[in-house]
Amino acid sequence: MTQTTEQTVDDLVVTLTDEARGIVADALAQEPNAEELGLWLEVRGVEAGKFAYDLYFQAVNDADDADVTYVVENVAVVIPANSVDDLRGSRLEWSSDGDGGLVMVNPNTPSLAQVAPGLPEDVLAQGLEGPLAQEVIAVLERDVNPSIASHGGRADLVAMDENEAVVYLALSGGCQGCAMSRMTLTQGIEVTLRDQVPQLTAIVDVTDHAVGENPFYSN
Repeated sequence: MTQTTEQTVDDLVVTLTDEARGIVADALAQEPNAEELGLWLEVRGVEAGKFAYDLYFQAVNDADDADVTYVVENVAVVIPANSVDDLRGSRLEWSSDGDGGLVMVNPNTPSLAQVAPGLPEDVLAQGLEGPLAQEVIAVLERDVNPSIASHGGRADLVAMDENEAVVYLALSGGCQGCAMSRMTLTQGIEVTLRDQVPQLTAIVDVTDHAVGENPFYSN
């Protein structure tokens, strides 16, 4: 059981704009046992290279001691401990774009390990500054991304094993999750990368976190 406290704006992990707080308060008032509930904010994972969030009402007393709890005027906020660092400095606001909705404006970005969980640490440690990585990035920016941009898609180099010449790619935008994603990769990106960087031995799609299991091209 955790006690909620009033805190200054500087202490808050996530701030709420007045409009967002009002919308949350109105929705909360419609819930049974509203006085027991708080707005829970957490990072549920990474999608298209960005944090994805869950926002929901749940009993404040369900919070663990390690979770962060506070009150913004009449709205109790709970942030699970494992989301605190990823959400620190964020702002919840209302967006009128499209059908409208609550939007998290987050200054933080996922680490490479979060974008592609399961990648070997020694590969991540190599970074993207090596000669092969730079060559692959140049090909992606010059030849690949312009061709898939019309579909709202993008391919990015997530990691590069310079020693084994293995590329780890992630798709985002229109390509991610599309039934044509693998075909797009195998028929387009693979061919282009192999033509331009023939020393590559494998290209691994980590978009769906199937890291290292099924490279769609190996030599």
